[in-house]
Amino acid sequence: MTVTARTEHVGSLLRPDYLLAARSAHAADALSAAEFKAIEDTAVREVVALQRDVGMPVITDGELRRESFQSELAAAVDGITGAGLDAWLWGEWHSEEFGDTSVDRPADLSITGPPRKRRNLAAEEFTFLRSHVDDAIVKVTLPSPTLFASLWSPERTGPYRTLDAFLADVTQILCDEVRELTRLGCHYMQLDAPHYPLLVDAAWREFYERRGWPAERWLAYGAELDNAVIAAARPATTGFHLCRGNQRSRWLVSGGYDAIARQLFGTINADRLLLEYDDERSGDFAPLRLVPDDRTVVLGLITTKRPDLEAEDTLLARIREAGDEVGTDRLALGTQCGFATSLLGNALSVDDERRKLGLLVRTAERAFGSR
Repeated sequence: MTVTARTEHVGSLLRPDYLLAARSAHAADALSAAEFKAIEDTAVREVVALQRDVGMPVITDGELRRESFQSELAAAVDGITGAGLDAWLWGEWHSEEFGDTSVDRPADLSITGPPRKRRNLAAEEFTFLRSHVDDAIVKVTLPSPTLFASLWSPERTGPYRTLDAFLADVTQILCDEVRELTRLGCHYMQLDAPHYPLLVDAAWREFYERRGWPAERWLAYGAELDNAVIAAARPATTGFHLCRGNQRSRWLVSGGYDAIARQLFGTINADRLLLEYDDERSGDFAPLRLVPDDRTVVLGLITTKRPDLEAEDTLLARIREAGDEVGTDRLALGTQCGFATSLLGNALSVDDERRKLGLLVRTAERAFGSR
């Protein structure tokens, strides 16, 4: 089944307070695994109902079972230690509204052996979600293999003398996962947060150069890894979300896609490109000219970082402006990122989230005549 929806959100949704409390209780051995799973199941059923109520054509489980959207790989394998929440958040985070903050790389983060799967990453999430959705597209999100570059350090190499040797094993794990999801009947998978957009920032460019990967080489190699996962997922439709960082309503880097579009847009074999375009930090729509004709561009015009609603007429004008570059028939409308890429969530409420999703559906129907 080819996914042709004209609107979708990136994937994560806010965790309700009772789920966060249950997670803490389970971690403190005050709640059994079975009791915790029952609470997770209830929370997932609620976010499915929320999405159905507003008319979303693509439904996720909100990533509610995960500590963060990328955490399941480290949680599902042996060989990676110290991969708590800060392992995915370290760096300099920025926000005009909430101030800047710095998160250090965890001192105990290390790769102690080749990662070996103990369980699947998302297969159980998918089978539960599918059993509660019968008339919409189910989407499963997975991290891009390139995201795990931040786990490897030249100072603490573990069994891997090079970054690419480690990423080759990570890619194989993700390929195995998408094959299993396809076998189970998943028709839509999305790779999230490849580290390419970080290359618009000089400090992150230096980070990769110290690991032996100048920007152009890193783009080429990263695309090779992502395309391996995309190929393994076929015949499922694949999405590809290019993120600039999203935690507690803060962002990591600022800049347009110009620096990476020429090399990347024509190389990645995903069917749908989910691009962030929610504010002036995102640059203009000119790079969309480089998107191949057989790709759909999901414009992330609606921010998940703030509760205020965008004006529908402004969104429609921006869709027309993007259509001048790529053709309106190849556009869809989306959120800029997830509402809660980790259990920390962004600075808005579930009611705000519901209004944002409703705005997505209404605007898509006005812009494209369908959802």
